[in-house]
Amino acid sequence: MKKIIVPTDFSVNSKSGVQFAIHWATQQKLELVFIHVLYVLRATRWSESYFEKYAAQEEAFCKIKFEKFISGIYRNMNVKPGRHSIIIVQGISPDVTIQDYCMRNSDIDYICISTRGAGKFKKIFGTNTGNLITKSPVPVLAVPKTYRISAIKNLLYATDFRNYSEELKKVVDFASPFKATVEVLHFTWPNEIVFDEKTIEAAFKKKYKYGLKIRFEKNDEVQSLIENLQNQIKIIKPSVVIMFTNQQRTLFQKIFLSSKAEELSFEAKVPLLVFNKE
Repeated sequence: MKKIIVPTDFSVNSKSGVQFAIHWATQQKLELVFIHVLYVLRATRWSESYFEKYAAQEEAFCKIKFEKFISGIYRNMNVKPGRHSIIIVQGISPDVTIQDYCMRNSDIDYICISTRGAGKFKKIFGTNTGNLITKSPVPVLAVPKTYRISAIKNLLYATDFRNYSEELKKVVDFASPFKATVEVLHFTWPNEIVFDEKTIEAAFKKKYKYGLKIRFEKNDEVQSLIENLQNQIKIIKPSVVIMFTNQQRTLFQKIFLSSKAEELSFEAKVPLLVFNKE
C-alpha cells in the first residue's frame, strides 16, 4: 500500500490537493497522511515550560480545526473516509518541515500538494510547492487550485530521452493502477536524429508491456520549452503531466536557469507529477 503525504494550511487554495488525494485513494489502496505545519510564535520572556504548555494548547486547537476541515471535504465529496491519519508538525518553513518529515519516514511514496502559482519574486526564491519540486527526493504531485476532480484516463510524460528506461518504469508504476494510457512526448531540435515513431512505439510496448504512444514534436524556437509544452497539453488534454527535474543545480542556475518542472507548476492547469531526475 502506497503512502501519500498531503499538506494543507486549511485554506480554500489548499483544498484541490486534498481532494485529488482523496479521489486517488478511491481508485487504489492508499494510506493518506494529511499534514499541517504549525508555527507557534514564542515571546522572549516566556520560560521553556510555559512555551511547551502554550504550544501544546495551540496544537490541540489546531487538531480540532484540522479534523473538521478534512471530514468536511470527505463529506462534500460524498466519499467514505478510508485509511488516513492527521499529523501536526511544528515548524517555521512548511517545505523544509515536510522534507524533514519525509526523511524521518522513509515509507512516503508521494507528496500531493496544491499549487496556486507565484509572482515574479517568489518564482525566483521559491514557493512551498516549488521548493518541494526542486528539493524533495520524494515525488511531488502539484495540483492547481482551480482543478476539478475527474477520472485519471491519460498521462503525458515529457522526456528528453535521457535515462528514459528508468523513468518509464516509474511512469508506468504510477499509471497502471488507473489503467491510464501514457503518451510519451519529446521535442526534437534541428539536426537531431529522429527515429520512426511507430518503430519506437512498438519497441516500448514490447519492453514495458504497457500501452504507450510516442509523439515527436518539433521545438518551436520562437517559444520557450514551457510554452511549447503548454501548447501540447492543450491539444492532448492529459489527466496528469509527468516530468523529471534535475535538482542538482547551483544558485546561479536556480535564478537564471529555472527548473522547467517548477516553472510549469506555476502555470499548469492540470496536475503535474514531478520526479527527481537521476
